[in-house]
Amino acid sequence: MANDQKTARTFGVLFIVTFLTSIPAALLLQPVLNDPAGYLTGAGQGTQIRLAVFLEFLLIIANVGTAVVLYPIARRRSKILAIGYVAARIIECVFIAAGILFMLGLVSLHHDSPGSTDLALMLAALKDWTFLLGPGLVVPLGNGLILGYLMYSSGLVPRRMTWLGMIGGPLLLVGNLGVLFGLWQPTAAAGLFVAPEFLWELLLGMYAALWGLRCAAPVVAGSER
Repeated sequence: MANDQKTARTFGVLFIVTFLTSIPAALLLQPVLNDPAGYLTGAGQGTQIRLAVFLEFLLIIANVGTAVVLYPIARRRSKILAIGYVAARIIECVFIAAGILFMLGLVSLHHDSPGSTDLALMLAALKDWTFLLGPGLVVPLGNGLILGYLMYSSGLVPRRMTWLGMIGGPLLLVGNLGVLFGLWQPTAAAGLFVAPEFLWELLLGMYAALWGLRCAAPVVAGSER
């Protein structure tokens, strides 16, 4: 049980790291994504982009880490769901990695071909699409539905908390599918779909980091080993 609690706290810390890397990275990249042509023809924000890329690289490590660290405990409840969560995290990170390459391509354009504004616009658009497909569509399934149900059915965390994931996941998925099919724009109103999922992940990370897992859960107590 002591090892399980250590694992749980590591899982929680890694989840918190995903917030500490993804949010600053998004803030650093947003000015460039809003005006990629201006970045290309201006003085440049290469250091800012490189810092964001580094943060997203750390995000990839933390994302995969959350799934790998949790797997030995989660598989006691369901091997299929545990593997599914690992797979969802990996797929999400593939899209994040693709977005990183597009941003580095924009940096290269600034140095080698500052007049290629059309290509800069395309790279920025591709970065936006990778965000929509990865964190936008995969996260609601992985972190919302799969992880939410794993935590609910195993009792590893308070079950009332898990409803944020099981409800927030589908809400975020619907919101981003609407953006994908052009039903609405990713405005502040559409951003309301993000709130339950955001709160679920934040609370889960904090709970696991501070308190570990509920000792009464069968997968921790040993009855489902």
